[in-house]
Amino acid sequence: MGTVFAVVLVFVGCCSNVVSLELLVREFPGCGNIVTFAQFVFIALEGFIFETKFGRKKPAIPVSNYIIMVTMFFTVSVINNYALNFNIAMPLHMIFRSGSLIANMILGIIILKKRYSASKYLSIVLVSIGIFICTIMSATQVHEVSSDGSKEKGLYAFMHWLIGIAMLTFALLMSARMGIFQETLYKQYGKHSKEALFYNHCLPLPGFLLLATNIYNHCILFNQSTPVLVPVVGLTMPTMWLYLLINVVTQYVCIRGVFILTTECTSLTVTLVVTLRKFISLIFSILYFQNPFTAWHWVGTAVVFIGTLLYTEVWSSVQAALRGAGAKEKKAE
Repeated sequence: MGTVFAVVLVFVGCCSNVVSLELLVREFPGCGNIVTFAQFVFIALEGFIFETKFGRKKPAIPVSNYIIMVTMFFTVSVINNYALNFNIAMPLHMIFRSGSLIANMILGIIILKKRYSASKYLSIVLVSIGIFICTIMSATQVHEVSSDGSKEKGLYAFMHWLIGIAMLTFALLMSARMGIFQETLYKQYGKHSKEALFYNHCLPLPGFLLLATNIYNHCILFNQSTPVLVPVVGLTMPTMWLYLLINVVTQYVCIRGVFILTTECTSLTVTLVVTLRKFISLIFSILYFQNPFTAWHWVGTAVVFIGTLLYTEVWSSVQAALRGAGAKEKKAE
């Protein structure tokens, strides 16, 4: 029951989160900072009440270690959302972030001196090729819509887009580095994922003072959006604030679902569920929001997901399960 519930939370929460984020970004492409800030405040408040018991519970992992982790986590979160301000379409954003598994593997080889099987090295090549195909095809569609609605094409738009790609690449590698650091902490102090979730969202809050002007400006823009009647509650609020509220709540549901899943299932199952969720979000983004997606984009996407599934050794697991089922049938005979 716990596994099914967690899977439902992941699909409902994460997919809804992607939809609400796209609704926000399509209206205000530079709203990444206010979205990140709202998510951090909500999750930090929830953790302060239920995890730390209003600050009475001491952390199992030293705060000094959390400060290092938080610096990386804050950087990754802000850059990932802010990259959407540089002509990065949501489908490309999702495909790029699907390479996190491979980025973690590459840094594991470099930093931890790990060695992997040939199939895993092949998965690195496939995911890299897939992301490269999607990135190159997106480069041909780069365009920038200025404030007066006109389209500016040329070197400036392309360089603007390249900055976004560089930001996503940096965030991908930084996220992988954070994962390795987190892995070493858990080996030393044990797993405390709920505690880490709280400190990762609470400690960076002062850092948003650096982004205060941008956040304040978007608060004003959000206030000026079209009012909408919220069903059930019966209150009227600006549309963008409603989208932000939905985004924050669904982000929490998504994170909680993944957390429950990690305690109920193997890492293979978690990876499969998250990968399938990303694929469904991608398809929905393309079809519902009519994002530009060519045949080459589909090829690149397929290669990325095949590489990811190859990394998780799904086919080997399926074969082992089939062999096990066949052996049981023979015994029964």
